[in-house]
Amino acid sequence: MFSRIVTHIRKHVSISAEEEAILTSALELRDIKKKEFLLEAGEVCRENYFINQGCFRLYLITPKGNEQVIQFGIEDWWITEYFSLKTGAPSQYYLQATENAEVVVLKRHLEDELFARIPQLERYFRLVLEKAYSAQLNRIHYIFNLTGEEQYRMMSQKYPEFVQRIPQYMLASFLGITPEFLSMLRSKKD
Repeated sequence: MFSRIVTHIRKHVSISAEEEAILTSALELRDIKKKEFLLEAGEVCRENYFINQGCFRLYLITPKGNEQVIQFGIEDWWITEYFSLKTGAPSQYYLQATENAEVVVLKRHLEDELFARIPQLERYFRLVLEKAYSAQLNRIHYIFNLTGEEQYRMMSQKYPEFVQRIPQYMLASFLGITPEFLSMLRSKKD
C-alpha cells in the first residue's frame, strides 16, 4: 500500500522497519478523479501529497482570468502549496488532478511529530525540497532566457513522455505561450 513512498524515502535516507511502521501508520491513501481538486484558491492547505500514480497541476488564475500553470507533479514527486501549508494563510492556487490519480497524504499536523520520532525523515524532506527548489530556479532561468519555442524543444527532448501526457493548453500555459503556438511547434518537423 505504501511501498512506493517507502522505496522513494529509502533512496534518500535510511529508516528502520520500526520507523517505517510509524510513518505508514500516519499516512493515508487517496484516489483522486481526473479534474478533482486537492486544493482551491481561498482554502488553507493542510496536506502534502506524494504522487503514487497520476499527474497534477498547481495553477493560479491571473487578473485577466487566465489559468497560469506554475508546476506539474507526476509519480514519485511531492506536490503541495507550501506557503499555505506552512503559514496557514489561504492559498492563491489550485491543485488539480489532470488524470485519475492516487496519492499518499501526509497531514500537516502530523509532520512535526513524525520528524521528532523519525529524524531521518526531516533530512529526506530537506533533500527533496532542495531538489524542487533547484528545479524552480532552473525554470525561472528558462523563462527569462529562452523563447517559448526553445523551452518546448528542451522539455520535449528531456521529458518526451511527460510532454505527451499533459493536455496541450496546460503545457502552453506552463511555457507561457498560446495553445495555437504550441500546436504550430508540435506540427513542425525537427
